[in-house]
Amino acid sequence: MLDTSTQQTNPNPGLLSAWISAFRPRTLPLALSCIGMGGFMAAANGVFDSTVIALCVLTTLFLQILSNLANDYGDSKHGADSIHREGPKRAVQAGHITAEHMKKGMIVFSLLSLLSGLLLLWVAFGTEGLLLALLFLVLGLAAIWAAINYTAGDKPYGYAGLGDISVFIFFGLVGVLGTYFLQALEFNPLVLLPAFICGFFSTAVLNVNNIRDIHSDKLAGKYSIPVRLGPKRARIYHILLLAGGVVSAVVYVALNFYSAWQFLFVLALPLVIINGRNVWQKQTSAELDPYLKQMAMTTLAFVLLFGIGQVV
Repeated sequence: MLDTSTQQTNPNPGLLSAWISAFRPRTLPLALSCIGMGGFMAAANGVFDSTVIALCVLTTLFLQILSNLANDYGDSKHGADSIHREGPKRAVQAGHITAEHMKKGMIVFSLLSLLSGLLLLWVAFGTEGLLLALLFLVLGLAAIWAAINYTAGDKPYGYAGLGDISVFIFFGLVGVLGTYFLQALEFNPLVLLPAFICGFFSTAVLNVNNIRDIHSDKLAGKYSIPVRLGPKRARIYHILLLAGGVVSAVVYVALNFYSAWQFLFVLALPLVIINGRNVWQKQTSAELDPYLKQMAMTTLAFVLLFGIGQVV
């Protein structure tokens, strides 16, 4: 669902290179931010489980790659990847991978996500937590559905402007709270605030992407939040997303203060400010494109500093 890649420079990659490019490796660190946050929160509460974290990472990587392949296929199918697109060209659009082969890739990563998720549930719950395992299985199936139907379904919800809600839920609430619960086997309401951090910042990454593509999305009938709000209000929305992530971090520390180290995340604030300022000022797609990756890396840096601050 999230795209942090930059313009492709090789017009005729080999098949392996085309598939690796379609996986969009630069999106993967962002996808892992919520797992990292859930791991840090578990460590801070003395319930860290390295095996669970490793399987969470594997499952999340499969889901993110599935989402990227589905996005490539779906935007080509529904017209967002067209000659009017100002962002990076995709594998199906460019003819590097056929639509039929991309669909097969989606099936492979759907199965990998399911198998990895089932192994994760078995490790976390064993044979005694059947009801909880079934609940998480439903969440996992919902994540697979969301990854595919963001742009690749017959009625893709990303084209209705619901991508932001989906990203906030899966990259924030489900990712962080789910990772924490699979280790602690209990719900901690305070962990909602770190989940909000990941949700707000991940949605900000999507928002930069959608501001960049606002013209081509509008032509394709993809009514993202920026298309609906217009360029100026979409930038105001972006500032609010960044502020929401920072405020969530401050409130968490205020409610759970025990060490000055907990404010280590302050070191990442200049990166947040740089992103907000440039998204506000830059107008062309080419100018905005670098701040996709910058926001993704800002999210990862913020999570690492915040998380380390809670466990030292």
